[in-house]
Amino acid sequence: MNVPTLKRFTIEEYHRLIKLGFFQEDDRIELIRGQLIHKIQKSTAHSACNTRLTRQLIDLLEDQATIQNQSPITLANNSEPEPDLAIVQNRPDDYLSGHPRPEDILLVIEISDLSLTYDQETKLEMYAEDKIQNYWIFNLLDRVLEMYSEPYGKSDSEFGYRVKRIALPNEVVKLPQLSDLELDLSIVFPLQQNFER
Repeated sequence: MNVPTLKRFTIEEYHRLIKLGFFQEDDRIELIRGQLIHKIQKSTAHSACNTRLTRQLIDLLEDQATIQNQSPITLANNSEPEPDLAIVQNRPDDYLSGHPRPEDILLVIEISDLSLTYDQETKLEMYAEDKIQNYWIFNLLDRVLEMYSEPYGKSDSEFGYRVKRIALPNEVVKLPQLSDLELDLSIVFPLQQNFER
């Protein structure tokens, strides 16, 4: 009996599809564990938070690290997510020779309202599996910053973070691995909005 199976793509196959023009410029696709995932449309609150956060990080970091905005990072298990923001180590070629890998990444940031469960579960586990040391979720539904650190494996197929800290939108937090830099969350979080879960 033939059973339909899901086609999973390697990173190389995914790149080939991009080069062949398989995707349109406005297609919001990322590769997660070999699957082509349509990204959720961004709300105005999401966009405003991204704009404010990007502005603050540019001012803070100056030339100490590189900020990537919705650009791919290359992970194991055929994953090439496009986090809302990533702070990566500076490289002379600005990653022309390849997207950042876990060893290049100082911090991955997702901004979440409609995608909150996905970011807290699927993406968190994927980032932990690849030993991304610091993962932040700007949780717009609960108006908190979730800060995850110390990735570990619960088993061969389950991964998570040992430490989860919560920061409120009126607090100041230190950037991981750049602890002399402080981010004022009151400037980043957009004005309160009502969301449906």
